[in-house]
Amino acid sequence: MPLHPRRTVLTAGATALLALAATACGGAATADGEGSGKVTVRIAYQSIPNADLVVKNQRLLEKALPDAEIRWVRFDSGGDVNTAVIAGAVDLGLLGSSPVTKGLSAPLDIPYKVLWIHDLIGDNEALVARKEIGSVAALKGRKVAAPFGSTAHYSLLAALDAAGLSAADVSLVDLQPQDALAAWQRGDIDAAYVWTPSLTELRKSGKVLVTSREIAARGKPTADLGVVTDAFAGKHPEIVDAWLSAEDQAVKLAKSDPAKAAAAIGAELNLTPEEARAQLAELVLLTAKEQQAPAYLGTPGKPGALAGNLRDAAVFLHGQKAIDAVPERSVFERALAVEELARAAR
Repeated sequence: MPLHPRRTVLTAGATALLALAATACGGAATADGEGSGKVTVRIAYQSIPNADLVVKNQRLLEKALPDAEIRWVRFDSGGDVNTAVIAGAVDLGLLGSSPVTKGLSAPLDIPYKVLWIHDLIGDNEALVARKEIGSVAALKGRKVAAPFGSTAHYSLLAALDAAGLSAADVSLVDLQPQDALAAWQRGDIDAAYVWTPSLTELRKSGKVLVTSREIAARGKPTADLGVVTDAFAGKHPEIVDAWLSAEDQAVKLAKSDPAKAAAAIGAELNLTPEEARAQLAELVLLTAKEQQAPAYLGTPGKPGALAGNLRDAAVFLHGQKAIDAVPERSVFERALAVEELARAAR
């Protein structure tokens, strides 16, 4: 599942975590309080209506790790998460497959592993344009917004390419989803490729030209992935196991009791349970056992197709001059945390 360019301007969440880095020890967990010996786990999350927000809202990780200090810090894009990881300010986090591909490629070469597929992106990310714009090709010369370095940015470039356009044929604007919505409402942009909940508002007055589900069907799938730094995974495998177990528990809840999961997600996003449930339904969630399938992360000794998806994205990104070179598939295979996932799927 694919990716794209990196943002250089930090969000408030990124700035906050960079401040935490000053007290970090080698980029791994830190002691919380002088002499306390309490482990602090820094988790980057995003406002995406998936089971990660259930873990946060229901305090599943806090309950599993009562002797640890769990710090959740919100980010607006995966590019910002990469920036924070490089600064040693994040241990675990959610980011799209596009920034993960970029993170595993030169010049970033970030030492982290893909632990989890939070969701397969479908209709919850889409390109919305003014109603008078009838096709992607008709965006030529228009102003289009997307969060640079995100899965939406990657999918936008793929959509333009399929329509016979290049990035130079439109005026690309780097805006986070909420900022893109505000620009749309002011009439400053003609189209935007973003995700829910901002996408939901754009749909009310615009026209969907293409969704990420459709782009995935054309061979360029995207996903939201969970990563862990190599340093943290090596030092605290028991915390990694607890995190995976919590995520698996939350996905199972979303499948068995979507109303309860939606209530938790809605509380985090300031949405009604009905709105949250509708947005949750636009994603595909997978349990730990399901993620062991050959189409996803795979099993020890048999890394899954996700490695190939990431490399395919790297080929595309290299063509867009977003990365220096295309890594071998083995680089992405080694980055899949299949051993850790196997423990969670037992």
